[in-house]
Amino acid sequence: MASLTHLLSATSAVTLQHAPHKQLQLVKTQKVPSRMTFPCMRHKPFSICCSKQSPWEPAPVTYVPSDNIEDKFLEGTTNIFETMSSGKPAESSLTEAEGLTDVKSQPPLQLQYLQWPVWLLGPAILLATGMVPTLWLPISSVFIGPNIASLLSLTGLDCIYNLGANLFLLLADSCARSPDSSQDSTSKPPFGYQLWNMVANVMGLVIPLIVYFASQNSFLQPQLPFISYAVLLGPYLLLLSIQILTEMLTWHWKSPVWLVTPVVYEAYRVLQLMRGLKLSAELNAPSWMLHTIRGLVCWWVLILGMQLMRVAWYAGFTARAHQKQLHALPNAG
Repeated sequence: MASLTHLLSATSAVTLQHAPHKQLQLVKTQKVPSRMTFPCMRHKPFSICCSKQSPWEPAPVTYVPSDNIEDKFLEGTTNIFETMSSGKPAESSLTEAEGLTDVKSQPPLQLQYLQWPVWLLGPAILLATGMVPTLWLPISSVFIGPNIASLLSLTGLDCIYNLGANLFLLLADSCARSPDSSQDSTSKPPFGYQLWNMVANVMGLVIPLIVYFASQNSFLQPQLPFISYAVLLGPYLLLLSIQILTEMLTWHWKSPVWLVTPVVYEAYRVLQLMRGLKLSAELNAPSWMLHTIRGLVCWWVLILGMQLMRVAWYAGFTARAHQKQLHALPNAG
């Protein structure tokens, strides 16, 4: 106990020696010995520091603040909630980016609503431009006799249908293509299909011309005047030439409607030739002309049936290709 008191008094004496100058003067005037203690004064407790630590005490954790922390803390904003919300993890940003990509890849709902009336509008155009004039318009109002006026009237009816067919093909092309411009919607027909279609069209174009030249060279009797032949088969030859040009354009542009283009024209061609059979009775056409028109009707009905079989084959081919693609995705992963 005595040693502890001696240590405290010595410490206080050392503290007084290092005190300011005014305090030293006050102590000297009062002539208080340096070894004397002050019982009336309360000494503050002193802590004794030891360099050695006991083995059970943990090591002290020192924290030294850096000067850069004050600059970077809440940098760029005065609101603590904005700072906390801005520090989102990278995974959430990646998830949002993937979600935006999926939304962009899906076609907009507005475009889907706009495409639904097209499925009814396209066939309605074909019905209004092709079937209505052929079925409900009297022949007497179109055919006046074997003259230029009748030829122009019949050609005008076929031109109206050709406009409707072009509008239908444009609408079908817009429905077949994807709204997303980044996706490739082109479709190229196989070479065998192009060759067979061209052969069928050329045969339908050449056979009536061969029959006409045979009639003019007296191989077929009786002869048929040119104006009567033009009224019966002139619109047919013109529309067939337009069909060949349209098919070649769809192949060149790689439009998805290359499969339905022949069906659109060939279905109307059967009605066109049936109209020619009715007009042949009005013109008193020879029997070889009637047989020619009947043979053309049978030819195009056969070609139309083959085109429909090809549509069914292409649907099955597309389904098989889609199934192969689905099976290949897990194996690639």
